[in-house]
Amino acid sequence: MTTRTADLVVAAPAGPRERFGWAPLLVVLTGTFMTFLDFFIVNVALPSIQGRLHAGPAAIQLVVAGFGLAFAVGMISGGRLGDLYGRRRMFTVGLALFTVTSAACGLAPTAGFLDVARVLQGGAAAMMTPQVLAILGTIYTGPRRAKAFAAYGMTMGIAGVGGQLIGGALIALNPAGAGWRSIFLINVPVGITALALARRILPESRGERARVDLVGTVLITAALTGIVLPLVEGRQQGWPAWTVLCLAAAPVLLAVFVAHQRARAAGGRAPLVRLALFRDRAFGVGTLTGIAFGAVPASFFFVLALYLQDGRGLSPLVSGVVFSAVGVGFFAAMLTAERMTRRMGRQILAVGAAVVAAGCLLAACAARAGTALELAPGLVTVGFGIGMVLVPLTATALARIAAEHAGAASGVLTTGQQVGGALGVAVIGVVFFGAVGGGIAHAFAVSLVVLAVLTVATAALVQLLPRPGSAS
Repeated sequence: MTTRTADLVVAAPAGPRERFGWAPLLVVLTGTFMTFLDFFIVNVALPSIQGRLHAGPAAIQLVVAGFGLAFAVGMISGGRLGDLYGRRRMFTVGLALFTVTSAACGLAPTAGFLDVARVLQGGAAAMMTPQVLAILGTIYTGPRRAKAFAAYGMTMGIAGVGGQLIGGALIALNPAGAGWRSIFLINVPVGITALALARRILPESRGERARVDLVGTVLITAALTGIVLPLVEGRQQGWPAWTVLCLAAAPVLLAVFVAHQRARAAGGRAPLVRLALFRDRAFGVGTLTGIAFGAVPASFFFVLALYLQDGRGLSPLVSGVVFSAVGVGFFAAMLTAERMTRRMGRQILAVGAAVVAAGCLLAACAARAGTALELAPGLVTVGFGIGMVLVPLTATALARIAAEHAGAASGVLTTGQQVGGALGVAVIGVVFFGAVGGGIAHAFAVSLVVLAVLTVATAALVQLLPRPGSAS
């Protein structure tokens, strides 16, 4: 999740790192856990937020998509800022802003205020997250670095699959009568503690001093906003002219962005995205696969939360317990993915996508079942399929990228997955709320069928990946 990881690992001196214990790891993983927890934990609170703040469908979608979009478009620039001004400094600035914006989310008086606070929170996360692997890469070597990176991956997984259960428990406990607000306010004491420790424990480091591409950042932000915002707001407002204009302008802005990136590269200036990376077919197709599949987990959790609480009337805590079935499948895949990848190679991505499609259809068939327990087979299957795709995807996409470009490539791939998540919530939100007239169970089932089709398209994309040993 950083744009300079490989460069750091190669260039950093070996000697001083060994004096560091595991305290720096715990500090940066606290920030990582907070970021990814907040992306997923909010799903289980959406019905409560909708009721208490009288939020419409568009506002609810933006609670998820706004964070994801700001997080996605800001990560590469966040990595550049760390290179320029110091990774510890940018980590602590991002953590401080994340803590402040978490408080703003928890105290939000209106849905509109919450949406703005979530966008700012996503931007703060984008400033903090790219520094984590960079910091770990400068202070740990050999087996210790491998353990640190494994702990980083496990932290993201626990935050993702456990977020809904943690959120449900917080809402059920209702500390100080905060209700859904507690899922954001809990970040404040944790963030303050992590900030105090970060200033004392984390070493400072810098990387290649490449200037931030502000024009590129503005162009890609405008292009993606031009896609996501009309999809979120359009249906509720009857698709006014501005939504059509935004959707028409988005591809033009993307084209201008590409031209700008090429011009910067040709002029010897660091581009926001290294377009030359896409000459490698494995990376290009892998990134497209990441964007397409990235839409699945975020949008699946989004509609599942609405279905369980608004459709079935379950409490946030019980909904979180039901969500944990997805986590069971995901962790099972994590334990077996490496062995399956050795046997199936690139086709594990296609098989995983097919498993997700099958799980979505199983869950769709159980949408009108008598108890939520009948959803379990579908949810476990979806979780297992998600793990089958996400665990090997990065290694597959980066398999033929030179070591000196691996950091930049991983940053682009991760950004693509986050963009896919924001787009997925926007698109599936249109499907769900457009079908809700037939009942929430009907809207849930229709949304899952669409997601199944999307995962089949992902499996088709995988077939474009080069075969092992191929020169293309």
